[in-house]
Order: sequence, then C-alpha cells, then structure tokens
Amino acid sequence: MTDMAVPSRRHRLHAWLVDEEVTSGRQARAQQWYRGFRSLTSSPVAVLGLLIVAALILAALFAPWLATHDPYRQDLTLTLLRPSAEHWMGTDELGRDVWSRLVYGARTTLYITILVTVIVGPIGFLIGAVAGYAGGWVDVILMRVTDILLAFPSLVLALAFSASLGPGIGNAVLAIALTIWPPVARLARAETLTVRNSDYVAAARLQGASMGRIIRRHILPICLPSIIVRLTLNMASVILTAAGLGFLGLGAQPPIAEWGAMAASGREYLIDAWWLTTFPGLAILTVSMAFNLLGDGLRDVLDPRNG
Repeated sequence: MTDMAVPSRRHRLHAWLVDEEVTSGRQARAQQWYRGFRSLTSSPVAVLGLLIVAALILAALFAPWLATHDPYRQDLTLTLLRPSAEHWMGTDELGRDVWSRLVYGARTTLYITILVTVIVGPIGFLIGAVAGYAGGWVDVILMRVTDILLAFPSLVLALAFSASLGPGIGNAVLAIALTIWPPVARLARAETLTVRNSDYVAAARLQGASMGRIIRRHILPICLPSIIVRLTLNMASVILTAAGLGFLGLGAQPPIAEWGAMAASGREYLIDAWWLTTFPGLAILTVSMAFNLLGDGLRDVLDPRNG
C-alpha cells in the first residue's frame, strides 16, 4: 500500500505544479500583452502603420459611401480626364473614375491579404510545431519540403503556381499561400525547439498529455507573438505579390477593381495619363509600408526581452 501511495502523491504533486505553472504563465502572458498594446501607442512608427491599416479597413468597409462614382460604369466620352474636382484622380481609358476604383480596390486587396493570412497562419504553425516537437524523420521530411519552397523567390513561385492553376482571385490566393507558409513554419519550429524539453512540457507529457494537447496548450501560446509579427510583416509581401499577379493578368480579372490590374491597364498611357499608374502604385507602396511599420512595432512590443 505504501509503494502505491507514494506514486499517487507524486502524481498529484506533479499535477499541482503543472497547474500552478500554467496559471502563472497565463497571467504573465496576459500582463505582457496588456503592457505591450498599451506601449504600442508610444511608438510613432507603429502608430502611423496602424492608422494607415485602419484607413484601408475603413475604405474597404465604406467603399460604397466613399466612392464618388460607379467604379464599373464606362463612359467613352470621359476617357483619360485629368484629376479635377469632378474626378479627384481622373478617369481611365474607359471613362471610369480612378478614385472610385481605387477605393473598391481596397476591398480586393484586403480580401486577398486576410484570406492568405488565415490560410497560412494555422498551416505554417502546425507544420513547424509538429516538426519541432516530434523530431526525427518527421522533422527531416517536413523541413526538407520547407527548404525546397524557400529556395525559390516567392514571386517566381507564386507566378508558377498561378499560371498552372489559372487566372482568378481564388487561384491567386492559393498560389500566394503556397509560397508564404514556409517562413512561418521555420519560425514555429525554432520556437518549439526552445520549449520542447522544458519542465512544464515534460510534466504534461508525464501526465499522459497527447502531442496535440501539448502543442495547443503549451507551445501555441509561446509561438503566438512571433507568428503574429511574422504574419503582419508577410502582409506586405502578400500585397506586392497579389499586385504583381494582377499586373501580369494572373490575379483579379476585369472588371474587378484591383490595384495591380489598374496599374497594368495604365502603362500604355504612362506619358499622357500618368495618374492611371501613379495612384494605384502609391496605394500599393503606402499600404505595404504600413504593414511593415506595424510589424516592426509589434515586434518591439511583443518581444519578451522588452518587458
């Protein structure tokens, strides 16, 4: 009876220690997130990026009210008009208002960016966490596939996937997602390796917790800040890649308003109608810069060494 009672008390002690460590860890992470988001406003660069991203979201949500004209209505009597009080950013070769199409193009850009991020985040984390936690041949196989995809420039790989899948927004989203997840997987694997042999993970393993439960309860909270920063920085690459696909005719198809496609349609009139490519190009540049600035600010805020 004594020999059986000792392991029982030992297991109860392990369980209590694990619960205490998990609870204290959650409280510490909650305080870190609270302090981090409060200090985010102290970084002018991050605030600038956040304001531009917020403006993009608002433009996408309220596009019907912000647009001054129907973005898809063609009027050949109004072709290539210069910017004026009536048409703030001029008109294109089909007489459509550039400002209205730019505002509606924010919807397309935001749709592609969010959809790619929603796909890439879980897939990249799951592959990286499983590779880092399981190790052995699982790690070798998953990381070699990741290295193969990382060996190619993301835009070239996205062009190859998009050309094979065919033009369209859905295929463009899938092509971009297939090229964006490897950096997230490498980051998740590195974070997992740092905590795989920690005491609280070993205690959870001794209690019989499965790999899925350990990854969800103990590894995900550790990886989440770094993944959020990585995904935020990736959004700039997603926007540039989507614009590149649209510019080459492999992304959004006419008459859908998309910034890359708008810039492509205006290249034939670059000398006489500079506004056709200038304003979509500035929109791509500004939003991409905003996500980079916001990602840098989040990296400074969520870095535990700054707490």
